[in-house]
Amino acid sequence: MSMAPERLRSMRRATIALLVLAVLYEAVARSGFFPAVLLPTLPTVARALARTLADGTMLHHAASTLYRVLVGFAMAIAVGIPLGIVMARVRRVENFVMPLASALMPIPSLAWVPVFILWFGLGNTVSILVVFYAATFPMMFNTWSGVRSVNPLWLRAAAAMGADERALFWKVIIPGASPFIITGVRQAFLRAWIAVVGAEALAASDFGLGWVIFDAKEFLNADVMLASLVVIGAIGFVFERLVFGSLERGTVLRWGMVQAARS
Repeated sequence: MSMAPERLRSMRRATIALLVLAVLYEAVARSGFFPAVLLPTLPTVARALARTLADGTMLHHAASTLYRVLVGFAMAIAVGIPLGIVMARVRRVENFVMPLASALMPIPSLAWVPVFILWFGLGNTVSILVVFYAATFPMMFNTWSGVRSVNPLWLRAAAAMGADERALFWKVIIPGASPFIITGVRQAFLRAWIAVVGAEALAASDFGLGWVIFDAKEFLNADVMLASLVVIGAIGFVFERLVFGSLERGTVLRWGMVQAARS
């Protein structure tokens, strides 16, 4: 079946879910349960979003945050995925890395912000390193789990047909582990956004969506805060649907590792 109808159905479901959420929010905002200054209506939020987009400030802040996320995220991919693969294939590496990862992973990424500020000062470096720390572990552990879960029968069958180590890796191990790897990438991207917003606030950065949210809080500009949250949600939605969705369709679905949901 063509993927076009699937995409249309997926977009329709997403639109309905967002509309339901918007209606519920507007109902609460207009109920008077909260003061209007604390819970502005959607038109008020939309005007704040339009104003900040028109003068370019929101785009500038979003670009700063996205830069920090993507750089830290790329570093995490470059470290987390290869390390997870090596851990799954080499017992000594697994025995060395696993205790370290088990000790470091429970430490919240934001707990490193004061330490990184002392080491590197204020600026992009702190936020990028916090993103890198937050995103590395989900990718490493999911990749490790995925490679370990590859069916041994597939490996023996491929070896019996004459596949060498290189072919086994690219034709069997990577496709077999790909659902876990992509799940890890998605989880890492989510943790990266959580980390960068907190880091931008704690590191007193002058630019970034996290800084906008916490700066607006000081002046009770709830409309600007919510507009920033809308931008964060929109960026996450685009990455989930266009980037990770396309990656999944081009790998695990094409390889037949999982089936697209039918509804």
